[in-house]
Amino acid sequence: MDYTALRKLMVEEQLIPRGIRNQRVLDVFYKVERHKFIPEEQRDNAYADFPIPIGAGQTISQPYIVALMTECLDLSGGEKILEIGTGSGYQAAILAQLSKEVYSIERFELLAKKAKMLFDELGYKNIKLKIGDGTLGWGEEAMFDRIIITAASPEIPSPLIEQLKDGGKLILPLGEILSQVLTLFEKKDNKLYSHEICGCMFVPLVGKFGLLKND
Repeated sequence: MDYTALRKLMVEEQLIPRGIRNQRVLDVFYKVERHKFIPEEQRDNAYADFPIPIGAGQTISQPYIVALMTECLDLSGGEKILEIGTGSGYQAAILAQLSKEVYSIERFELLAKKAKMLFDELGYKNIKLKIGDGTLGWGEEAMFDRIIITAASPEIPSPLIEQLKDGGKLILPLGEILSQVLTLFEKKDNKLYSHEICGCMFVPLVGKFGLLKND
């Protein structure tokens, strides 16, 4: 299967027509091999326009949503990013190409180990990964220029607000299990200002400050 050709089609048929304009973002989507982040039995669908199961009840988002969230973060290359929900590792790999360093938290050990092996195999040196409750953030490494939450919550977990730098941006699917709006927040003078992007559908954020509480 010609994955290079499929990546080109993905960018030109799914991303550009829907308004993704940042050339740095588009270049990275041409480059990063999405199929390597997909379970082997699903790789024929790696560049298709829909989410794909990756195990543990989790999914890898459709390419457009990954691109949209990435573009909204407005990355220049020097940012320190916190990602909540490593999943397959694809979003982290995209962000690592566009920023200085990515700190990613995954609550499922199986997914975290798979992602770590893939990061090592592909030579990503600027991604740090840990297993834990993402709603608590990564206090030892705070503060962060950008935070991306790849699971739905009706509000931003308070530790993540505290760990976002003033002037920083945070994006998440805001809402309940069946009704969410992708929302971008900017922190100015320790106040949050929001901008709604579009409707979306993500798995629920699980954790002490999440949509679903874990024991």
